[in-house]
Amino acid sequence: MTETITLGDIPIEVMRKNVRNVHLSVHPPDGRVTLVAPRATRLEVARAYAIAKLGWIRDQQAKLHAQAREAPRRFVERESHYLWGRRYLLNVEERESRPGVRIDHKRITLSVRPGSDREKRAEVMHEWHKRLLHDAVPPLIERWEPRLGVRVSAYHLQRMKTKWGSCNPSKGNIRLNTELVKKPKDLLEYIVVHEMLHLVEANHNERFIALLDECFPGWREARDELNSLPLSAENW
Repeated sequence: MTETITLGDIPIEVMRKNVRNVHLSVHPPDGRVTLVAPRATRLEVARAYAIAKLGWIRDQQAKLHAQAREAPRRFVERESHYLWGRRYLLNVEERESRPGVRIDHKRITLSVRPGSDREKRAEVMHEWHKRLLHDAVPPLIERWEPRLGVRVSAYHLQRMKTKWGSCNPSKGNIRLNTELVKKPKDLLEYIVVHEMLHLVEANHNERFIALLDECFPGWREARDELNSLPLSAENW
């Protein structure tokens, strides 16, 4: 069951789970606030805890709101695009052939039919991004399955507004944000491991944090780097 408390102009989602301590989080990209508390916690106690952390909440939200955001992509000549953390300039070719994308050491070349609009160009680029992720993700899953002692039944790629990934432990599925193709590959690996660990422990509790510390000691640095990189400007 989820309840909401409001501190001034800040709504906070309160969830009670099988945890020992209270966990307060401010989530990118928009600064959404959640508070996970032990099941027996009264709402008044949760509110008092949040009030005590109000300064920290506002500080975290201010950092997110000040975070760099990509300019809206128009998919035009010499526009900057990112792939695996590296900046490339876009080259656009209009020709009567099947649309596609290719890359060299300096440029990403987008081939489209004459008159293609921004939406069509974005669609071609997004399909290319998904193909790159389909090449990158399975080896990571295969590498980590024996280490974590889990089996991923399927993974899915999609655009996500507020999460880098998610997991459905009951089905053994993980879901990954296609924006990850723009970030360094080690950050993609961190998200894959994070979501796979939810097949071991579904909640963000002390056990989950201990497992992350054990198998991916640099996860905090990876999380901070990921959340400091430019956010997408797309409004999908």
